[in-house]
Amino acid sequence: SLSPTPRDSSLLCSRAALLPLAPQGGFEPGASGVIINNYLDGTEREAMDSMSGTHFRDSNRKVDYVLVYHYRKRFTQHQPGAGSLGPMHRAASMTIASNGETKKSCLKLQRDNGQNAPQEAQVIELDPLDTLEEEKRQQREEYECNLMAAGLEIEKDVENKSQGLNFVRIHATWQVLSREAELLKIKMPTKKMYKIKEEGGILKKLSEIWCKLSEPLQPQVPQEDTKMKSLSYPFSREKIYLYNIRDKDTFFDNATRSRILLYREWARYGVFYKFQPIDLIRKYFGEKIGLYFAWLGLYTEFLIPSSVVGIIVFLYGCITIESDIPSKEMCDQHNTFTMCPLCDKFCDYWNLSSACSTARASHLFDNPATVFFSIFMALWATMFLEQWKRLQMRLSYFWDLTGLDEEEEHPRPEYETKLLQKKLKNKNMKTENTNENEEDKLTWNDRMPGYAANFGLILFMITLTFSAVFGVIVYRITTSAALSFSTNETTRSNVRVTVTATAVIINLVVILILDEIYGAVAKWLTEIEVPKTEKTFEERLILKAFLLKFVNSYAPIFYVAFFKGRFVGRPGHYVYVFEGYRMEECAPGGCLMELCIQLSIIMLGKQLIQNNLFEIGIPKLKKLIRKMKDERTEPKKMDTSQPKDPQQWDLDYTLEPFTGLTPEYMEMIIQFGFVTLFVASFPLAPLFALLNNIIEVRLDAKKFVTELRRPDTVRAKDIGIWYNILSGIGKLSVIINAFVIAVTSDFIPRLMYQYTYSQNGSMHGFINHTLSYFNVSHLKAGTQPENSPFAQNILFCRFKDYREPPWSQNQYEFSKQYWAVLSARLAFVILFQNLVMFLSILVDWMIPDIPKDISEQIKKEKSVLVDFFLKEEHEKLKLVESFITHDKRKHKSGAEDQRIRAASLSQFNQSQKGSIASFSSQHTVV
Repeated sequence: SLSPTPRDSSLLCSRAALLPLAPQGGFEPGASGVIINNYLDGTEREAMDSMSGTHFRDSNRKVDYVLVYHYRKRFTQHQPGAGSLGPMHRAASMTIASNGETKKSCLKLQRDNGQNAPQEAQVIELDPLDTLEEEKRQQREEYECNLMAAGLEIEKDVENKSQGLNFVRIHATWQVLSREAELLKIKMPTKKMYKIKEEGGILKKLSEIWCKLSEPLQPQVPQEDTKMKSLSYPFSREKIYLYNIRDKDTFFDNATRSRILLYREWARYGVFYKFQPIDLIRKYFGEKIGLYFAWLGLYTEFLIPSSVVGIIVFLYGCITIESDIPSKEMCDQHNTFTMCPLCDKFCDYWNLSSACSTARASHLFDNPATVFFSIFMALWATMFLEQWKRLQMRLSYFWDLTGLDEEEEHPRPEYETKLLQKKLKNKNMKTENTNENEEDKLTWNDRMPGYAANFGLILFMITLTFSAVFGVIVYRITTSAALSFSTNETTRSNVRVTVTATAVIINLVVILILDEIYGAVAKWLTEIEVPKTEKTFEERLILKAFLLKFVNSYAPIFYVAFFKGRFVGRPGHYVYVFEGYRMEECAPGGCLMELCIQLSIIMLGKQLIQNNLFEIGIPKLKKLIRKMKDERTEPKKMDTSQPKDPQQWDLDYTLEPFTGLTPEYMEMIIQFGFVTLFVASFPLAPLFALLNNIIEVRLDAKKFVTELRRPDTVRAKDIGIWYNILSGIGKLSVIINAFVIAVTSDFIPRLMYQYTYSQNGSMHGFINHTLSYFNVSHLKAGTQPENSPFAQNILFCRFKDYREPPWSQNQYEFSKQYWAVLSARLAFVILFQNLVMFLSILVDWMIPDIPKDISEQIKKEKSVLVDFFLKEEHEKLKLVESFITHDKRKHKSGAEDQRIRAASLSQFNQSQKGSIASFSSQHTVV
């Protein structure tokens, strides 16, 4: 229930360890974001004005957190002779600031309120709304007392409206900060500085050259010293002399203008070409958000080489399209390949050369270079993950997270509520078989309803996704049949293009709608599962949301890649859906071109609509709706004072609350799947992902700095379960790309024909080799083309498959070529998987997880730390010995003075004993 105001993230890294939880119905998260319009011209006066909006009224104590609550004045009138509600109610209408006697004041208020409560209950009658409001008020006051008892200082305004918002500002003192930093073992810089080892030789020269070349790309922010580093050690109040403390107010907060710099150098589209100030992001938002942007930046950088290679592969297809023999044969008008009708009755026989444009377009993505690109992208994914582990370790070292241990998290309030209900139930139904250990936690039996609901609903949602895909398939089949009945020649000739384009758009709309539904469903399913800690809750939410969105995003693509055209049948024995509608088959050039269209439209549509328009439009729409609602319901003030300018917390409250990093990661993980899983069918996917991410980085930056309330600071040394998901997608991409190349494309049939069946080792005759013959007299009655001018002159038609000809003894059965090609496809899948997996493991083994310089620095830091403490203890020992020696010298010369002081001290002690006895008789010492 607490939210930080603009202050450095190293203030405190765990609010739960600092403050108790707010009572339910009391407070809600308050102002935590920042409007930075006042900072844009950078004048000193405006900067000072903005700073005054983040301090207490004394302009000295800084506001560290803000609580906000809705209140409503009590409308029930007092009965005649009724008294006031007591000190607790009077305190609520005053400006409160804590003082040095916090605990005593809170106890006194609670005691007075308890004494007055029975009398008030006799003379005041409250309606249900007033009763609820009074209960909330008492909870808030109790919580405020607990805050002050924890050592915090608070301040809030007078409630001068009939109803509205009120903000409680909280200031954490040095004592609180140092205490919690010691409990959390936060590493702080000591006075000891040591030199960081630099690379020598060629690497040093290359590093210097790169620094000069990349200087225009560096953000203009204070840079950390890369040559010297302060020795960090977990904070200890007993050893305060070890730390480099210049000012207690800035010891935990040493970047007052971080937000201004972040906007100027990071959160604007005009600086898209610059590197991200990761250290400043971490300082302001915390390690968890800093790691997200570091990961996003590395991912975007790695997309550059993959985009270049993808463009080269695409250009290779464009250059070799004129020399591709199969495309030439298909487009040659002299080759009269009369194909079988595409539908019953209304479709006529057609010439294969009419599909020339499709065949030429397919060659752009279905060429030998795509095999190389698939292997490259599999190794690229492995290198990306390895490089991220190295960068993560480097950041952990410089951010002093190397010794960060997993803290025991506090149970979630929902978990404790469920556990309390269980204890009360067991208390009422006490049996001899009750296990006392089981009462302290929720067992499998307690969670069984939640698990059952999770399993059933997830299965239902996956079935819903498959049903949506099947519905689009039915749409394609029925629309194709309906357009084939058209009398317009142009409509009939463009049936395939029309159906494909409209079906993909329908798929995209369904995916966008189901994505939003699945996000809400995943959160609800995780809540009814009642995880114990926030970390467990987040991991289970991520797994559920990823599973549902993965199936939703890729189900249509999987269908086109591996199922479309596989269950069509053959002429005379087609497979029908809903009697009369034939299963759809691939285009003459194969399904790879359609897979490319499907993948590109869904990927680009999701990036443009969901990742950009939704992120920009929805927060602004919510803000507009909330503003209009507040203007309609804003009550008039009860006093006649002049309206004051809004404070910083008033402005920040209008911002959108931060909902976590899960949506941000999910967008990029799904995109990572598009880039790696089906990259063999769309080599330009990395390029479009790169263009999207260049915008995405600045869009997220602007959203975090200007449109969201400032998130809570969370310490983290890695990206958590997201790394495991990335690793799983990387391994799955190897298998999927192997099957795309072997099954969906014509790569294997072409190799088999060139090296097995071709007479001269060329691709001449490949098209004729892949087409089978069918006797048109074997067509079923009622399926022959009607009103066909060519029907009487055609004896045989061709269809794409490896089957025996009608004059064979085993007519229309799968031929030997079919089984040979099938064996070659399976062999290629096995060989491709093992080769790429071996190369991935080799790359993983060759690249160490921890950079060599970082591992050496960690070892060096440990030895320097030991020497530093030994030296400090030795100096302390010397100082003590010098005091003892000095006292001994004085002892001889001042023996008489010692006797006089001893006599005076004896008289003073006797007088103190008398005072203490007198004080003890009047007071009880607890």
